[in-house]
Amino acid sequence: MSQLSYTIGLMSGTSLDGADGVLVEFSGRAPRVVASASLPFAADFRAELLALNTPSHNELHRAALAGNRLAALYAEVVAELVQQAGSQGIAAQRIRAIGAHGQTVRHQPQRTGAEPAGVGYTVQLNNPALLAELSGIDVVADFRSRDVAAGGQGAPLVPAFHQALFGRDDAAMAVLNLGGMSNLSVLQPAGSAVPVLGFDCGPGNALMDAWCQQHTGQPFDAGGAWAASGRLLPELLERLLDEPYFSQPIPKSTGRDLFSQAWLAQKLQPFTGERAQDIQHTLTEFTVSACVAGVDSYAKESKELIVCGGGAFNHHLLERLQARLPGLCVSSSAQHGLGPLQVEAAAFAWLAWQMLERQPGNLASVTGALGPRVLGALYPA
Repeated sequence: MSQLSYTIGLMSGTSLDGADGVLVEFSGRAPRVVASASLPFAADFRAELLALNTPSHNELHRAALAGNRLAALYAEVVAELVQQAGSQGIAAQRIRAIGAHGQTVRHQPQRTGAEPAGVGYTVQLNNPALLAELSGIDVVADFRSRDVAAGGQGAPLVPAFHQALFGRDDAAMAVLNLGGMSNLSVLQPAGSAVPVLGFDCGPGNALMDAWCQQHTGQPFDAGGAWAASGRLLPELLERLLDEPYFSQPIPKSTGRDLFSQAWLAQKLQPFTGERAQDIQHTLTEFTVSACVAGVDSYAKESKELIVCGGGAFNHHLLERLQARLPGLCVSSSAQHGLGPLQVEAAAFAWLAWQMLERQPGNLASVTGALGPRVLGALYPA
């Protein structure tokens, strides 16, 4: 490209903690984050988004209102990014678009046999038209649907970005995103005939956060300290891992549709007398076990496991990953130039840029789609 190109990426994940935004410069091979901002979800909004993950009263109306509220929050994040850009001499007119993923509340991409094409669906709450109106910047949204229409899982969509950002010429690498769910990208050296792989391992922070909120009043287990104070309950861990999803072959993706608080409550029924911190410890080990199984199955040749997402700040979890993967160096994405909470937002800035350039955003080897597809729908300002 003849001049620098800028896009904004916005991400609010299944952890339901808030919205993260980055302004990304595209020049040369590697994208560069030039500004970042985030805003937390208010407690009532977080509760409403969580409730909308399951069927409930008047949910279409409530979902529309939640999409409006999310777009307004996104617009606040964008305003902060535009202000930071201005202080660096980057005019708002140079920002080509905003990539806004929205808030996933349903994700059932499996083929159903239903007409006309036998595909499933995915739903992300958002109002990209309102965001374009509020920000005055073009918005690209609805990234997953095109891949699902092509027979894919619609997720994960970040492995192609991970390859562009973290891929090495001389070694295979793996990137583990620990959001509400955990997903793994398996990156190959330059010139390799082996395709990039990616899939959801299972739960990331979602179940740990829910248990922590219920028993401590805190939205997450800071640093994993509470989990570290407990002990493992082997029978509970075995019961948690006794879920057919873990034995499914890739491509695969999951979410709160499966790993919900109701799912956890059913698994915990025989363990009502156990200490809360012991259950938290075991839930942490459950996340670790699911991730380790993914690495062992598909990323044995990797030299390093780069961890991003909110779970990268859970020191106890990272220590357990390193202990169970002694052959890999486990590190935070911050050690590779991008903060853990910036990676996914930057991925959606990249996906928006790909859409504007009419370049594919998916990898069929990851999602199982029939082939590469341009992802996203454009909402002009």
